[in-house]
Amino acid sequence: MSAGQDFLTYVYAAIRPTEALRGLLTDVHGIDRAPVTLLTEASDAVAPAPSGAPATPAPSDDAPDVLAFVVSPVPRGDFDEAALKEHFEDLRWLENVARAHHDVVQAVAARATVLPLRMATVYEDDSRARGALVRQRHVFAARLAQLDAHTEYGVKIYLPAASDPAAPTASASAADRPPTDQNGAESLSPGKAYLRRRGIQHHARERVYQQAQEAARTVEAIAARYTSERVRHAPQSGALTGPRENVLNDAYLVPDRNADEFRAAVTHATQDFPDVLVEVTGPWAPYSFAMPAAEDPSPGDAGDVREPAP
Repeated sequence: MSAGQDFLTYVYAAIRPTEALRGLLTDVHGIDRAPVTLLTEASDAVAPAPSGAPATPAPSDDAPDVLAFVVSPVPRGDFDEAALKEHFEDLRWLENVARAHHDVVQAVAARATVLPLRMATVYEDDSRARGALVRQRHVFAARLAQLDAHTEYGVKIYLPAASDPAAPTASASAADRPPTDQNGAESLSPGKAYLRRRGIQHHARERVYQQAQEAARTVEAIAARYTSERVRHAPQSGALTGPRENVLNDAYLVPDRNADEFRAAVTHATQDFPDVLVEVTGPWAPYSFAMPAAEDPSPGDAGDVREPAP
């Protein structure tokens, strides 16, 4: 950071501050290797209230329910509104910022209950950030209480890559295979043989989708015993999945006391579905279950396992 450069305040998460966390953050670096600190509710801070309502004084830093933002300075030239519109088209920039944001949140989550904020949550300065913290402290405090002793885990279901419709399937039964002449050559014309193989593969793909739906129902039944909340995310695609097709992408909030049993139960039960891949990920900071700040839009939901296209 060069002297005289103009900075904004970047907020990673809301937490309850402790001396242990302050000590941890001395070794944590944020975006652009900037130092990460705790921005607490100052005892003399008074947040302006909307619509002429009475101002809300912040509690003393010594109060047991005091909250803090995890923050670092970021260059205004990279994070003001105009710059962000441009940067959001730059995948490499987004990847670097997302990684730094995630690393800070995960480091804090290892020591304390954390309420992650959305990537690129910025304020004009520490004073504006503190005002937002004070105004929304009841929302943050309530959600932190709900997240205590809980961790996020993901469950994803993948289908294998669809094979070339012109190639015969290894799993086709004898009845599925095209008729042959006395020399073992296919007696169907090339066009009819191609259509026959394509039909066989389509039916096989349908069976895989049915297996994925059964796996999803099994996971849901297990989750009902071990988890507290679920969020459905849109299935992933492209570089995130490779040739496989992601058909389910759920996040679960799991009490820490149930985490090992939840993972073991899902892993054991889904062995009954050999044609699909069921992946349990985590532990993660509870990104999917953090209530965004009032200024931030909420993430959308997604549907169930998708049916194969006709």
